[in-house]
Amino acid sequence: MFKIVKKRVLNPTVTQMDISAPLVAKKAEPGQFIILRVDDEGERIPLTIADYDREAGTVSIIFQVVGATTEKLNHLNEGDSLADFVGPLGNATETEGYRKVAVVGGGVGCAIALPVAKKFHECGAEVTSIVGFRNKDLVILEEEFKACSTKFVMMTDDGSYGTKGMVTNALEELIKEGEQFDLVIAIGPLIMMKFVCALTKKYGVKTVVSMNPIMIDGTGMCGGCRLTVGGKVKFACVDGPDFDGHEVDFDEAMARAAMYKPFERHAYEEACNLFAKEVK
Repeated sequence: MFKIVKKRVLNPTVTQMDISAPLVAKKAEPGQFIILRVDDEGERIPLTIADYDREAGTVSIIFQVVGATTEKLNHLNEGDSLADFVGPLGNATETEGYRKVAVVGGGVGCAIALPVAKKFHECGAEVTSIVGFRNKDLVILEEEFKACSTKFVMMTDDGSYGTKGMVTNALEELIKEGEQFDLVIAIGPLIMMKFVCALTKKYGVKTVVSMNPIMIDGTGMCGGCRLTVGGKVKFACVDGPDFDGHEVDFDEAMARAAMYKPFERHAYEEACNLFAKEVK
């Protein structure tokens, strides 16, 4: 069993947990993920490693409550345990050899972007972090990003915090001002990554994206994370989750991801009804 040693609410729908998992913490690197089960009868879900502490033997996960399993997970508290916590899985983000990097995070994807930004910073790169949220109430990890960034830019769709606009607006403004990035890494909603890649392709800037949003079982067996990269079929959980953003067929990936939404919503509503009955 894997004990929850710390639980922290980041915003109304996003929660951070530190899990006691010494063997996972020993090998974990930014960009990799774990697979967990809340209980013995629960489904397996992949979550990207948000942080790790090798000495304490803990691994941090950050999740948004959007489905049945994340709803169940969010009902657990410090001292409770998970049935399974397997990893690290997937390929770590390549962070060596870069001098100037822009890390672009969108929404809960910032939880994945943060450890990557920290690793680039530790490797000696100059890190510009551009993060975007719909509004001020949804902002997470601001201070953590500032601590590992040479430059930090906050964007919100409605202008309620930071600068009004999209992350692509901030990135293009910096490029036009003369910033020359060796690499842009974008992590967030598929539509956000698509437009970041369209922008960087125009300026000829190497871009890597994390395709974790389309992963399901995390082993490649279900085929749910199948995508086309450079005209070839790849699996996000086995071949990635990082890929050359200029070669990803985002339209195909978004169409496939949309197929599962009705099923996810149904399962989420069933879980909510179950917890409501338990409260009564």
